[in-house]
Amino acid sequence: MTSTKSAARAPVVSVGRRFAVCAASAAVLIAAAVIGQLVFSLSFEPDEPLFFFTNFFSFFTILSNVLAVIVLTASAVVISLGKRPPLWFWAVFTAMSTYMVTTGIVYNALLRGVSLDQESTLGWSNEVLHLIGPFLVAALWWFAPARAGLSWRHLRLAAVFPLAWGVYTVLRGAVVGWYPYPFMNPAQPGGYGAVLGYMAVIAAVIIGVDALLVGLSRRTRERA
Repeated sequence: MTSTKSAARAPVVSVGRRFAVCAASAAVLIAAAVIGQLVFSLSFEPDEPLFFFTNFFSFFTILSNVLAVIVLTASAVVISLGKRPPLWFWAVFTAMSTYMVTTGIVYNALLRGVSLDQESTLGWSNEVLHLIGPFLVAALWWFAPARAGLSWRHLRLAAVFPLAWGVYTVLRGAVVGWYPYPFMNPAQPGGYGAVLGYMAVIAAVIIGVDALLVGLSRRTRERA
């Protein structure tokens, strides 16, 4: 009986270890992209370092990718130790995945080819943060071992961070005169009405992506 249980458990352990290696590798790649872009931008010697750093970490892309590094690293450690992550962990993992996928969709639909602030863009880092990273995160979410099914209440959880970021961006921008993305700037044609319109579209994307992930998690719950 013991040998039978061990044999049955071996594939699960192997899958967990492979996932941990892939998650850790993705975390390293994304972290390198964030650091690479930061160092590259700093090489232009910004006049106000504090203002620069605050702006850099005000991009939804940067915040989402930093969160991805944290969550992927934690998942790699927990799963490599053979432990079963709690439900709240999968809730956070799914929210992070929603933000990363949304980052990829919004950037490639609205911002690809648009010159943003923060001095200049580092090519390979830009592709990792907006295309490769979101793809890897989505793949890791799908293949995560023992991923739990989530309640539809998760949509409310996933909305908290983007809503807080949107309010912060609009209020801070009104004070300092700087916005991370052109569509968040009320100086554009349409003013605040256009900003609210873009925010509504992005909110719809976030809710739609999260609803898709929650629905898939409920259909494939307790993946072994």
